[in-house]
Amino acid sequence: MIRTSSTANGSSSRHEALRVGIVADFLEERWPSMDLVVAMLARELPRVSGALPLEAKVLRPSFLSPLSAINRSKNSRYAYNAERALNRYLRYPLWLRRERNRFDVFHVVDHSYAHLVNYLPAERTIVTCHDLDVFRPLLESGGDSRSMILRAIAAHVRNGMRRASIVTCDTVATRDTLLKSGICSDAKSVVIHNGVDAEMLAAGVEAEKTAVEILGPPSADRIEILHVGLVNQRKRIDVALKVFAGVCRDFPDARLIRAGGPLDDELAELAASLAIRDRIITLPFVGRKVLGAIYRRAALLLVTSEAEGFGLPVIEGLACGTPVVASDIPALREVGGSAAEYCPVGDVERWRESATAILRERANAAAALEKRRADGIAWSAQFSWREYAGRMANLYHAVSEAAARAPLERLDPLSVIKEIE
Repeated sequence: MIRTSSTANGSSSRHEALRVGIVADFLEERWPSMDLVVAMLARELPRVSGALPLEAKVLRPSFLSPLSAINRSKNSRYAYNAERALNRYLRYPLWLRRERNRFDVFHVVDHSYAHLVNYLPAERTIVTCHDLDVFRPLLESGGDSRSMILRAIAAHVRNGMRRASIVTCDTVATRDTLLKSGICSDAKSVVIHNGVDAEMLAAGVEAEKTAVEILGPPSADRIEILHVGLVNQRKRIDVALKVFAGVCRDFPDARLIRAGGPLDDELAELAASLAIRDRIITLPFVGRKVLGAIYRRAALLLVTSEAEGFGLPVIEGLACGTPVVASDIPALREVGGSAAEYCPVGDVERWRESATAILRERANAAAALEKRRADGIAWSAQFSWREYAGRMANLYHAVSEAAARAPLERLDPLSVIKEIE
């Protein structure tokens, strides 16, 4: 299929495939979920192109570290934040300007980088919104100097998002919250669910072996409870620790497996006060296949977050046949459906009761446990990264064609969205 796009001087160029620039986070920022979206798009887009070919390229400049010496000192957090600001708000925009005429469509995969739309052809740029964390300074009151800086940054990001041709959201819950906040309009937003990495689901000898090397051989007598997520306030890891401590009263051989980095000092102190510190195993970084093996051997997954935009561990756990207890919030309800159990955020006793009931199925209700696992696997089948990439590919083509038909001021986002529904 021959496509036509306009260059900076208004002339036209012809090429075989739609050229898509996937605008990615800096790897140095260590956002696994954002890196995963980029990796899945890069892997799946070539497989779904079909009769509408496209060529996708991951875009990210090198990360400048002028304060690397300070980063090794006790002030490393402040130096790192300064470097992040330098790279996000100066380095990336200057670098990206050189790429703006080399692609037909741009996809900013992380909404916290939406300020980059200000430096791209907005009518041909898509942003994916995962949650509203970056916009909190605009939605909450506060008057100190730090909050003023954060509000200025949030406004810069918001303005970029508003200029984008289309904003995709991971869940209806995220889209509803985004619209209610006034950050984005109803006419230019669409929901495209994330998926489950198919490579996680296939049992592999090497992955299982690595899991055994890390955790030891699985045992029917040793219950493993899993929590997956970075150490972040909204993940409510404190609740997971308290629930686990309660479960240990009935299952003294239980272990808590943590994926997402070591506990911070405050959480480590809490674990010590609950007398569970020596029962917690913090995983090193593991690949997706090994993480899948760890999901499969876990007796239970806890997702205790007080806020989420999607909640990838919920659907990954269900897909691996792991029973899931999650916070009763809209995004997790949407992702887990009837296949997961839900508890009120922070209600430790309710969580303990639900977790204990599921764990007792292992010994007393094997048929019920197998049905729970089967229901989770069946529910998760509707969440596919290939489906995600396919819908994104259709969106890329629709946005490109709409931009070619009309200038930005006459672009009808609703017509673009209808083309992919």
